[in-house]
Amino acid sequence: MAMFAVRGNWMRSVLTALGVIIGIAAVIIMVSVGQGTQAELDRTIASLGSNRIEVWGGASRMGGVRGGAGSQSSLTDGDIAAIRAEIPEAVYVAGQIRGGTQVVNAEQNWSTQWAGIQPDYFETNGWEVVEGARFGERDYSSAAKVVILGKTTREKLFGDAEAVGASVRVGRVPFTVVGVLKSKGQGPWGDQDDLILVPLETARRRLSGPMSLPPGAVQSISVGTARAEDLPAAERQLNDLLRQRHKIAPGAEDDFTVRNLTEMVSARTQTTRLMSLLLGAVASISLVVGGIGIMNIMLVSVTERIREIGLRMAVGAGPREVQLQFLAEAMLISLAGGAIGIALGIGGALLAEEFGSLPVALNLEVILMATGFSVATGLFFGYYPARKASQLDPIEALRHQG
Repeated sequence: MAMFAVRGNWMRSVLTALGVIIGIAAVIIMVSVGQGTQAELDRTIASLGSNRIEVWGGASRMGGVRGGAGSQSSLTDGDIAAIRAEIPEAVYVAGQIRGGTQVVNAEQNWSTQWAGIQPDYFETNGWEVVEGARFGERDYSSAAKVVILGKTTREKLFGDAEAVGASVRVGRVPFTVVGVLKSKGQGPWGDQDDLILVPLETARRRLSGPMSLPPGAVQSISVGTARAEDLPAAERQLNDLLRQRHKIAPGAEDDFTVRNLTEMVSARTQTTRLMSLLLGAVASISLVVGGIGIMNIMLVSVTERIREIGLRMAVGAGPREVQLQFLAEAMLISLAGGAIGIALGIGGALLAEEFGSLPVALNLEVILMATGFSVATGLFFGYYPARKASQLDPIEALRHQG
C-alpha cells in the first residue's frame, strides 16, 4: 500500500528524497576519503619505523643566530655509545650521516641521496632487505665499498636486470651492490625508496668530503624503543644525557634537537580524524535538510488524504495501522533516496580517487552506515506526520472536504 502511494506521486517522491540522496552520497564520499587518508597515515607511520626518536645536531643560538636541526655537528660517536650504555629504554641506536651523489651503472646514472649507517639503522627506520643481505660486521669495521639500493634507485640503474653482486660507481668510487631494500613508497618527505645505504665508516672515508664533518661526528642519531610507552622516558633521558655530555648550563639552549616521530605523525593522524568528523558533520546537515523535506511532504500528504484516512478507519483500520502506513511511506522514500545516494557516493569516491588522487577506503561498513542513516532519517522525520494521521477522528475525517 505504501509502495502504491509513493508511486502515485513519484515525481514528488523523487524531489522529496533529493536531500537524502545528496546527504548519503556526501557521507559516503567524506567517510571513504577520511578512512583512506587514515589508512595512508597508518602506512606512513609503519614506514617511518615504530617507536622511534630522532636526534639532530643543531638548534643552538650562535652570535645571535639560531641554527635549526641538522645545522651543527654536535653529535658524536661518544654520544651514541653513551646512549647505548645509559638509557635502558634505547633498544636500538644508530648514528647516520647523509649526502647527495650520482650513482652510475654502465650507461645508466641516477642522482640520489646516500646514508652512512650503523647496524641498528634497519630496526630504527623499519627497513627490510628483500634481495641480497644486510652489511656484515666486517663491512662496518673495514669501511668496505658495499652498497644497498633503495627500490627506486635499483629500478633506475638496473631495470629488470639482477642488481645484487653488480658493481656501481658512487660518485667516483666503485662499490659492490650487496642488497636491495623493500619498498616503502612515498613518505612525509618524498620518495623513501630513492636512496642508497653504505656503512657509516665507508661514508666518512669515501663519500663525505674531508672537511664536511669533524672526526667521529654524526649528523643524526636514531633511537628505537621496544614499546611506544617507553618513548617519553627515553626522550627525557636523552635530553638529560646529551645536555650533561655537551656541558650545557642550566637555562642555556640545547645544541641538539630531539624529535619523537611517532608523536608527530600521531598528531597529524588526530588532525585528519578531526577533519573527517567535521566533514561528516557537514554532510549530515544535508541529511537533516532531506529529513525535514520528508516530514513536510508527509504532512501535506496527510492533509490531502484525510478522507482516505477516515474511510480506512471506518472499515476497521486502527490508529496503529494508519500510523504504520504513513511511517512505511516515509521510510520507503528515505530508503530509495539512500540507495540512490549510496550508488552516487560510491561513484563519487571512485572519481575522487581516480581524478583527485585522494586515498579512498570503500568498505561494507561505510555502506551499512549510510543505509542506517537513511533508515533513521525516515523513522525520525516520518514519525510526527504518521502519528498525526493516526490521531484523526474518523467522523471528522469523513466530513472533511478536501
